[in-house]
Amino acid sequence: QVQLVESGGGLVQAGGSLILSCAASGGTRYAMAWFRQAPGKEREFVAAISWSGDNTYYGEFVEGRFTIYRDNGKNTVDLQMNRLKPEDTAVYSCAARISENTEIVVSEQYEYHSWGQGTQVTVSS
Repeated sequence: QVQLVESGGGLVQAGGSLILSCAASGGTRYAMAWFRQAPGKEREFVAAISWSGDNTYYGEFVEGRFTIYRDNGKNTVDLQMNRLKPEDTAVYSCAARISENTEIVVSEQYEYHSWGQGTQVTVSS
């Protein structure tokens, strides 16, 4: 099991930027992802990255505004979010999936077995 702790959320104006960070411990090789859940809505996929860091995948709404990257030496996965919109307001959670395949990226929630507690991102108009 992988333990995950997110940080970096907060309040930002529309058009601004935030960096979310996810610190992982207790695992070996694992693919990672960010998901988000807005009030009254289902949780949705944001971005995923392979263990190697060579492969990434994004939700359609991202439209080039977000970048996911990882530092396996520090056991962190970050999400750089630019040009934020009010509709990006949500609780953002990171998730981990242990995998021997170092190149796999996964966007389905049910594939992930470890989740962080989430961090709130609020974008004001």
